[in-house]
Amino acid sequence: MRFDPPLEQGRLLRRYKRFLADIETATGELLTIHCPNTGSMFNCMQVGGIVWFSRNNDPKRKLRGTWELSETPQGRLACVNTGRANGLVERALNQGLISELTGFDRLKREVAYGQENSRIDFRLDYAAGPAFVEVKSVTLGFADSAVAAFPDAVTLRGAKHLRELTTLAGQGVRAVQLYCVNLSGIEAVRAATKIDPAYAAALRTAVAAGVEVLAYGVELSPVGLHINRRLEVQL
Repeated sequence: MRFDPPLEQGRLLRRYKRFLADIETATGELLTIHCPNTGSMFNCMQVGGIVWFSRNNDPKRKLRGTWELSETPQGRLACVNTGRANGLVERALNQGLISELTGFDRLKREVAYGQENSRIDFRLDYAAGPAFVEVKSVTLGFADSAVAAFPDAVTLRGAKHLRELTTLAGQGVRAVQLYCVNLSGIEAVRAATKIDPAYAAALRTAVAAGVEVLAYGVELSPVGLHINRRLEVQL
């Protein structure tokens, strides 16, 4: 996936009210842009750090830019726009890049399912039956470690999705949790137990019930993004 138009560079002044960020562009322009990330963004941003943003000239939009990439305190590159993960995974699925999920006949997005009024990111229909695939974007990294973690803040919604997948697996339906790792320099993924012990426990329960857990890494640059490798999952 290429960024079109190309991203612009700036420096982060502050992030506030979850969805707002003030930046100074490379030309000295001061902008307030949209931050499309509901998490804490712990360890994937720093005041004064380099950011890249897409500019929007739609007069109907109040904010003229969207924060896309960030230089982390560890010197990595992170895609902080969590909305990109599903598009990256869909492209990879259609291109056959996720080897565990090839050969499906039809892909459906945002399908209602479950006992808790959920929507699955992707339902893949195979001759032998469907596979339900939940996608999470991972950006939490640590100094001197090539292992990323999820989540970066307590996520009740994430735990709910794991419960739904656990129920499906118990019914004999193929259920998959896929971590899209939008962070450079990473070789493995684990649950962030200290940040959200309830999520980590739900993940262990899901695995025990037969939920498949996959992780794929993304090659990131200000030019574009694409999924390019399978990563280890540390359970």
